[in-house]
Amino acid sequence: MSNHYDYDLIVLGGGSGGLAAAFRAAQHGQRVAMLEPGELGGTCVNVGCVPKKAMWLAADLSAKIGMAAAMGFDVPVRPALDWKELVVHRQAYIANIHASYLKRLNENNVVRVPRKGRLVDAHTVECSDGVRISATHILIATGAHPQRPDIPGAELGAVSDDFFNLCDAPQRVAIVGGGYIAVELAGLLQALGSKVTLLVRGARLLERFDAELTAQLAENLRHQGVQVQFNYRLRELRREGEAVVAYGHDGPHEAVFDQLFFATGRRGNSAGLGLEALGIVVGDKGEVEVDEWQTTAVPSVHAVGDIAGKVGLTPVAIAAARKLMDRLFGGNPQAKMDYANVASVVFSHPALGAVGLSEEEAREQHGDVRVYRSNFRPMLEALSDGTQRSLFKLVCVGEEERVVGVHLLGEAADEILQGFALAVKMGATKAQFDDTVAIHPTSAEEIVLMR
Repeated sequence: MSNHYDYDLIVLGGGSGGLAAAFRAAQHGQRVAMLEPGELGGTCVNVGCVPKKAMWLAADLSAKIGMAAAMGFDVPVRPALDWKELVVHRQAYIANIHASYLKRLNENNVVRVPRKGRLVDAHTVECSDGVRISATHILIATGAHPQRPDIPGAELGAVSDDFFNLCDAPQRVAIVGGGYIAVELAGLLQALGSKVTLLVRGARLLERFDAELTAQLAENLRHQGVQVQFNYRLRELRREGEAVVAYGHDGPHEAVFDQLFFATGRRGNSAGLGLEALGIVVGDKGEVEVDEWQTTAVPSVHAVGDIAGKVGLTPVAIAAARKLMDRLFGGNPQAKMDYANVASVVFSHPALGAVGLSEEEAREQHGDVRVYRSNFRPMLEALSDGTQRSLFKLVCVGEEERVVGVHLLGEAADEILQGFALAVKMGATKAQFDDTVAIHPTSAEEIVLMR
């Protein structure tokens, strides 16, 4: 590598993608500097997947304790939660992750600069203290942030980041949005003691997931006590004493809340990076436009993760970063991220997961589509007279019935899906699923028993 630059790689951002790139480049023997003014771990570790899953696990326990009461255990149906104690456990877990990242950065001799950076040219970054450093390659991994809609009173609403600052469950909560963050917050807060209303702009939840499953999820949420309002157009928010009043296009209608959260999309953190001056294209959601190799219009500048606007998932950011480093520094010029058949899970209650094509997508792309489904009550729900239903669905195409989509809504969907994602990636057929002996009694067996 050229030695007339200070480093081989400068990474802007210390989230999942930036860290993965720094570690992989260092393992390839490169000199790496990472600029990150905040906590290591980015959205995922600090205000995303990790603390969210901790809260989801708590909500799951709360529901299970209610089921235990229904089955004869001497426990309260609505157990009291010391929210602050829960937060102590959650933050201790996150502190351990921070410590392990710091240790690994030191072990790999990655220079950590606790500053923001701005690109001055194709190889030079100016830190927020005025110091300039240069590198052969620059990686933008600055992530994204939640956005508020442009309506009067928008400042009265909180965003998903603010959820993690709560010290108690607000009594009456509105969540504006119908995507995965909205759905997750709704389930969590309802289970942990709030009365939740979901205000959804569209006619359904989770537009990127299978419509049949999301309809069943909406039904499950209603059974949990969440009010779901579709086709809701929020006009403005007003303060009324301690409360917030939401005005839709046709009036307030009991729309008085103690707290309102916006889950109305995210924007890439591209402002102030100096990109446009270098001819790097920034999209209308603040995302940095990259080619299939994660490279911008400037050959020495690359982007991964949420800022790159492809698939906003932590494991995708990590995989794309590693492939890019293998291509730039690992002697593997063909290494690039494969975005097909990436599995993902929404941590609703119960969880909803998918890999591959939805039924709608399959019908658009293939003529010959067969769908198999199983709608059932999991055993624990049935034993405790619960109302939550699971819906599992397989989407198959062609004469050989290749399985191109696995869609799971139900108990343990988050844990079940990983193995089936491998099967879809390998091109498994329905006949191979049928030949797999079921594990009984489980929810997972339904996937290999569909007829």
